[in-house]
Amino acid sequence: MDADTPLSLLRRYWGYDSFRPLQPRIIESVLNGHDTLGLLPTGGGKSLTFQIPALLLPGLTIVVTPLISLMKDQVDNLRGRGIPAAALHSGLSRAEHRLALDRARLGKIKILYLSPEKLQSSTLTDNLTLMEISLIVVDEAHCISQWGYDFRPSYLKIALLRRLFPNAPILALTASATPEVAGDIMERLEFRGRTVFSATFSRPNISYIVRYADHKPQMLLRVLRGTAGSAIVYTRSRRRTREVAGMLAAEGISADYYHAGLAAEDKNDKQNRWKAGEVRVMVATNAFGMGIDKPDVRTVIHIDPPSSLEEYYQEAGRAGRDGKPAFAVLITSQSDKATLTRRLNESFPDKDTIRKVYEHAGNFLEVAVGSGYNSLYEFNFPLFCERFGFRPPIARNSLLLLSRAGYIEYVDEVATRSRVMVIMNKHELYSLRLDLVTDQVLQLLLRTYTGLFADYVHISEELLASRLHLSPQQVYESMINLGRLHAIHYVPRKNTPYILYTTSRELPKHIQLPRSVYEDMRTRMSRRIDAVRQFIFDAGHCRVNSMLEYFGEKPQSPCGTCDVCRRNNRYLNTADLQRLRDGILYLAAQPTHTTIDYIASQLSVRPSVLLPVIRALLDEGTITIDGDRISKA
Repeated sequence: MDADTPLSLLRRYWGYDSFRPLQPRIIESVLNGHDTLGLLPTGGGKSLTFQIPALLLPGLTIVVTPLISLMKDQVDNLRGRGIPAAALHSGLSRAEHRLALDRARLGKIKILYLSPEKLQSSTLTDNLTLMEISLIVVDEAHCISQWGYDFRPSYLKIALLRRLFPNAPILALTASATPEVAGDIMERLEFRGRTVFSATFSRPNISYIVRYADHKPQMLLRVLRGTAGSAIVYTRSRRRTREVAGMLAAEGISADYYHAGLAAEDKNDKQNRWKAGEVRVMVATNAFGMGIDKPDVRTVIHIDPPSSLEEYYQEAGRAGRDGKPAFAVLITSQSDKATLTRRLNESFPDKDTIRKVYEHAGNFLEVAVGSGYNSLYEFNFPLFCERFGFRPPIARNSLLLLSRAGYIEYVDEVATRSRVMVIMNKHELYSLRLDLVTDQVLQLLLRTYTGLFADYVHISEELLASRLHLSPQQVYESMINLGRLHAIHYVPRKNTPYILYTTSRELPKHIQLPRSVYEDMRTRMSRRIDAVRQFIFDAGHCRVNSMLEYFGEKPQSPCGTCDVCRRNNRYLNTADLQRLRDGILYLAAQPTHTTIDYIASQLSVRPSVLLPVIRALLDEGTITIDGDRISKA
């Protein structure tokens, strides 16, 4: 039998006949044992660059990734293809955790996903040293760079894997990184050599458009009514996700909302309904999107300015992953200039304020000066802000800066699922006298979940409620009642921030923020915000070129598809004409009443620019015109 090759595995497990650009070169580099950095755009097929080497290499591939939902999706997807995989994260019970480790130790899985926080456990790292690790993968690798827009201190622990497994190559993957961040990623992961594969950041099928409006909701409605297909609307406030989704629904547009504070079951339900097309528009914070594989998103709209072009590129890039024409629309107003300035000041409060936050946090947690080292505390962030009069953005960013300076580690909202363990023996349990609802909940609980008498088991109140035609609140109250009767031990789900003291508590006067943590980081954020300001408000420069230049590319000509280029009518070459043709054909295939004026408004050109292209398509028989309606033939 012939030996497996990357292409044969691609065909066998995924059913594709060819790789996307750069995938084969990254796979070859990894198989040759080289530390490798892959800069691939959103939807560029990052996962295959490590999943295929994992099947060809002996032993185990470790994948560090920040999102539990992404882990679950990828593990389920791999198992569905017959590839053994598992994940370790905070949402697992002890029994599930042990089972995954045992399977990895016995060689029964090929890919093990880890959350970066798990690497803080010496028990886990001790277990890993008993395994044959052939490849270490760092997904969303920009999170390890202190110069990046989404730095996460927990990612710094990943370098430990390099020291534990010096012979295993590292593959770092990200969709967006400036040259400076790319260099920092390789340095922090202790790369041997500088092997980098970078795809262009250009996405020719996406039209980047900025719309200026004093009344953003009205412009949002106009954009959504003027476009067809699935859409994402990004906002930076959890409260606004609900408000905007409600406004759209009231206007007859199918919409739902999504943010990090929702229960896991709610997130999954909302995400699945949107992916299935039951909901057209998802209004979300940036918690939505990473790992969401929906290729036919036609429009991504931002109604708040992003804080960096990296962030914007990733979020806007969730449009048009199927390669068909799509729109990235940023709705802005003059007040957004002040918003960006305020965001910079909130991200770096003055140092006296940061020291006050540190002092009051210690008092709030009742940690004495000189104590607390290596102790973990639940931190009621809303109550803390209320008690000491801190604005939440100021308090949160102060805690994050203190984390970067090494005084604490602040973990913002770790979501924990509800857990139940039965603590009463079966004889006593069945002799309980319960009201009807509580009895129904108990009986269904015992029928639905196994292992309840031996360990904590994660449960879903929403699942039990839907099966019993009750409200989740009724299920919750029944669980509390069973807990009072000492029949079960019930730990309700919650989103809980934590503070870990990485040094003993200091007096405020001894808190020093190094230049690299404060002044240098503030300067870099200021540059990122300046780049965003230029992208939004410089109406004389091609939007796409602004982004490409920011990411270190040297574009040869304007994109021809952004609103600036369209306003200048820069449709002079074959590629530009082809983009116009593709846009007309896509819109002509929609069920909406498509006219020349409608197509012109969608493609941001004058109708006169379209006429020669429409005549050519009519001559070819590709489109038809009935009255004023244009349809695909």
